[in-house]
Amino acid sequence: MRLDKYLKVSRLIKRRTVANEACDAGRVLVNDKPAKASQNVKVGDVIEIGFGSKAVKVEVLDILDTTKKDEAKELYKYL
Repeated sequence: MRLDKYLKVSRLIKRRTVANEACDAGRVLVNDKPAKASQNVKVGDVIEIGFGSKAVKVEVLDILDTTKKDEAKELYKYL
């Protein structure tokens, strides 16, 4: 699954266009490397997102095309 779509489906970032912009600005790292929005994400990858002065680091546990709001937190684990 594409990185920008995963960020939206998992609700780490609310909109796909915002996820695209974050990737273009270099604020998203996958396995400690800057990632483009089109990069494929697989189970076990570590995603780090920079939000201003804070950073969120998560590990991908599952990949689904669609999820309900309650189930979205099961797609990743905070590190």
